[in-house]
Amino acid sequence: MVEQLDKQYVLHTYARNYVNFKKGINATLFDEKDKDYIDFTSGIGVVSVGHGNKEVADAIYKQVSNITHISNLYAIEPQAKLAEKIAQLSEMDVATFFSNSGAEANEGAIKIARKYGETKFNKKRYKVITLEHSFHGRTITTVKATGQSSMHSPNFSPYPDGFKYDARIDDIYNSIDDETVAVMIELVQGEGGVQPFEKKDIQELAKFLKEAGILLIIDEVQTGAYRTGEFLASNLYEIEPDVITMAKGLGGGVPIGAVITKHKDIFQPGDHGSTFGGNYLSCAAANKVLELLDSYKNSGELDEIIIYFDKKLNEIQNKFPEILTQKVGIGLMKGFRIKDNETLTALISKCFEEGVLVLKAGRNTLRLLPPLTISKKEIEEGFKRLENALTKIK
Repeated sequence: MVEQLDKQYVLHTYARNYVNFKKGINATLFDEKDKDYIDFTSGIGVVSVGHGNKEVADAIYKQVSNITHISNLYAIEPQAKLAEKIAQLSEMDVATFFSNSGAEANEGAIKIARKYGETKFNKKRYKVITLEHSFHGRTITTVKATGQSSMHSPNFSPYPDGFKYDARIDDIYNSIDDETVAVMIELVQGEGGVQPFEKKDIQELAKFLKEAGILLIIDEVQTGAYRTGEFLASNLYEIEPDVITMAKGLGGGVPIGAVITKHKDIFQPGDHGSTFGGNYLSCAAANKVLELLDSYKNSGELDEIIIYFDKKLNEIQNKFPEILTQKVGIGLMKGFRIKDNETLTALISKCFEEGVLVLKAGRNTLRLLPPLTISKKEIEEGFKRLENALTKIK
């Protein structure tokens, strides 16, 4: 039924797998036939505190029973509290603008850079340097900011100019000119193959950009909200960017994005806005999510689960080294390089049949993004099913 409705009434922008999930408990999903699946995707890094989280559900119910939305023409208490919580957890002196998605957050970051380039220099600066294999969103501007030529389809051109792509961190230094206003990177490239950068290289780049007066924008849409083991990957890399973007895991499944900046006075009323961004519903959910994850981190449980998940990754790679050629990633943002794309496609299909959900990423990568609250029992079962899939395609 759902397949028929989807094909008839929903625009065909996704190559869907037609399963009808009806219920979720932490990292386990159940379809309409009550078949269970171990979820190593968390909705592409979104369901950070697991499916069916009662505390988040209660917080949402309590909020929508009173006010769901009133607009940003008025102060919104859960929004102010969420901004305060983000500043505290980031350990930076920052202010936050709330949007509805990662792409919107990155649009906001680019607007901050453009205004900075217009108002802080004698000669206008507007160019933003990004990296090859990056992914920053699917709006016209964030698609152009994405350093993958396959994303720049002529179907949607012309694109905004002002973006330059480099292959490596070291190449950025030579690309900077008197029109460069910002460098925008992911510390771990998600869609680009779960590829982390070296801490030393990032710290040197941050120092150089600060001295040059050029903004450093860190896209933490996927790495933020403890995905790497710390609140921000920027905390893990021990840097203080000018602008940070978040989304995905921040709301635990409720859409929310955030543009976090040390340049607290860069925007004036009218410069930017959002009808839904930061409303009562999304901020109530995000406040509860961060409360839970902060406690989870401080208890030591998050670090323990990361270590256990990594142990299982090592074990399965040792069993199938000819297929899983390299382990990549940080925290619970992990993956394997697969020997070729054909094998990767077959493996993802077989994993679904075996009841474990996994993801594909660039550079022939099997990407694993489980809920941060996944249990050891769910990890064990998920890897058992992954091993079954690997055995059947070997």
